[in-house]
Amino acid sequence: MKQGFYEITENIKLAHNTFEMRLCGDTSAFTNPGQFLNIKLDGLFLRRPISVCSYSENEIVIIYKTVGEGTERMSKMLSGEKLDILTGLGNGFDTSKSTDSPLVIGGGAGVAPLYGLCECLVREGKKPKVILGFNSKDEVYYEDKFAALTPDTYVTTVDGTHGTKGFVTDVMKNLDYGYFYTCGPMPMFKAVEKIAKTSGQFSFEERMGCGFGACMGCSCKILTGGYKRICKEGPVMERDEILWTQA
Repeated sequence: MKQGFYEITENIKLAHNTFEMRLCGDTSAFTNPGQFLNIKLDGLFLRRPISVCSYSENEIVIIYKTVGEGTERMSKMLSGEKLDILTGLGNGFDTSKSTDSPLVIGGGAGVAPLYGLCECLVREGKKPKVILGFNSKDEVYYEDKFAALTPDTYVTTVDGTHGTKGFVTDVMKNLDYGYFYTCGPMPMFKAVEKIAKTSGQFSFEERMGCGFGACMGCSCKILTGGYKRICKEGPVMERDEILWTQA
C-alpha cells in the first residue's frame, strides 16, 4: 500500500451514471489486476474504494458509478485537480491458475476490473472469452475495448435492448472454458456458482470502512471456518473457499 497525490488527466462519462477517470502518478504498489484504491474526498470521513480498471507505468484508469455524494463529486472533477489516494490495496486475480481458455464474466460496475485482467491474460498468451452483463443498452460500456482484446466478447442486457436478452448465465451455459473469473453483484455470483463447470475466482463488491483490513467491517466467513476481509485478503476469492450461505 502506498499513499500519494495523483493528478486527474481525464474524467469522462461512458454510460448512464458511469464515468472513466484517468490519473497520473506512481503505480508501483499494484502487483495484480483486480486490486483497488481508496480516494480521500474533503469533508467526507471515509475514503471511497474504487476498483482499478487498468494501470501502466504512470497511469491508473478507474471506472466508477455515481451512487452517492462522494462519486457525484468525483464526476464533476476536472483535469488538473489532484486527489489523495491509497494505492495497491487488496489481493487481485491470480492468472497463474488460468487455463489457456478462461471465461471472464462481469456485471455492471464489476466489468471495470476485468478489463485489466483480460489485458494480462492476453499478454500471457491465453484466449479468454468474455461476457458483459448490464440492465439495458444505456448502461453498456467498454464493449469495444474488450472486443479489441478478444473476438469472443458477448454482451447481455436484462431488457434486451443490446446484445443477448437475459443474464450472463444465459450465454455462459453454452460456452466451453477451462477456468473462470467473475466480478459483479451478489445475485449474479450466486447464479454463476450454480452453473459453473470449473474452478474459478470471484471478486467481491463490498461496502468497506477503512479499506486496508484494520476495522474488520467487511469480513466474511469462509469454508475453513475462519474469516477473510474483503479489503485485505480479498476482494478476490477462490470458488472452493466461499461459504455461499454466508455470502
